[in-house]
Amino acid sequence: MILYEYPFNERLRTYLRLEQLFRRLGELIPRLHALDHHFALVTIFEIMDVAARADLKSDVLKDIEKHKHQLDAYRGNPSISEAALDAVITQLDRCFVALNTQSGKSGHALTENDWLMSIRSRIGIPGGTCGFDLPAYYAWQHHTPAVRQQALEEWASTLAPLAESIYVLLKLLRDSGVPQKVAAERGQFQQNLPQGRTFQLLRLRIDPALNLIPEISGNRLIVSVRLMRLEADGRLHACNEDAAFELTLCA
Repeated sequence: MILYEYPFNERLRTYLRLEQLFRRLGELIPRLHALDHHFALVTIFEIMDVAARADLKSDVLKDIEKHKHQLDAYRGNPSISEAALDAVITQLDRCFVALNTQSGKSGHALTENDWLMSIRSRIGIPGGTCGFDLPAYYAWQHHTPAVRQQALEEWASTLAPLAESIYVLLKLLRDSGVPQKVAAERGQFQQNLPQGRTFQLLRLRIDPALNLIPEISGNRLIVSVRLMRLEADGRLHACNEDAAFELTLCA
């Protein structure tokens, strides 16, 4: 099944973008080729760009606090495992402390590294990191994989508190949803959202064998899915067939 996720607010869009970047970084650093490590460095700079948003750290800390208060309300509930509850709250506490004690924005410490910033200033230019432009960076790419990995892990460690916080918050959000099987009639599906609940994320799983691509839109009142198919002319065309998929709304 292919999983599509649709965020209902800008804050969650930022969280999902960061999660994708952190996962990419985690894939690239363990690899050995210098080209993989080049794109690992590109990813670190992309994370820094996203994390530079003034209110991001504050938003993450507020969300952690909100989840802690919500979970604390479950204490004493006989249907809730106290051990599991304590484990999640402890994890949230650890994320809060690690992120809150970090001075400035995530990755700010890297901006004091002039050599890294010289690479960052040219990395957005097509071909801007050629050997004749950045000979020191070209030489670094010829170090052994272990030396490059050690450097990348050290630079990435400044982003680790943000990464863990994002992972935990998104896991809690995704776990709040209950999957349901739905059907799109003639390629169209709409569902009114219940009053009194604020949904943040829609998750849609669809069989790749159907060769259908969902176009999702939504707000606090309604969600809509239109199924499309990529045809031989390279364009997306509306599907007029009935099709089933799995839908999860996370609040």
